[in-house]
Amino acid sequence: MRVVWAQGKATSREITQVLEDKMNWKTSTIKTLISRLVEKGALDTEQEGRKYIYSAKLTEEASLDDSISDMLARICNKKAGEVIGDMLTNAPLSQSDIEELMSILKEKKKTALDVVACDCVSGQCECQVNLGGELNE
Repeated sequence: MRVVWAQGKATSREITQVLEDKMNWKTSTIKTLISRLVEKGALDTEQEGRKYIYSAKLTEEASLDDSISDMLARICNKKAGEVIGDMLTNAPLSQSDIEELMSILKEKKKTALDVVACDCVSGQCECQVNLGGELNE
């Protein structure tokens, strides 16, 4: 997807050239990946003569927003801070990135809860105690 986002539109040959060099993947693997992205609705396809041209249906930003929402929906609310902390620890960040994050956290702190409640289905996570419907905070 990053190849298509960077170029706007790309042929399978262009995608293949980049991924063969960068990822050391075989052409058949890349073509399978492209086919799956088309099947999942992530890529649009148009045919020009004998070649196919691919473009992204979603912007990179929209796709990242969806991925983040999906990830947060799969974890307990009580673990969100820990997961975000792990992401920050492992991500390469510039000084300006850190300044922006500090500003976001400063604003978030104004409305932050004292304790984040678990919102998982009973039996789905470790922090719940199934006693009369009460959750262990």
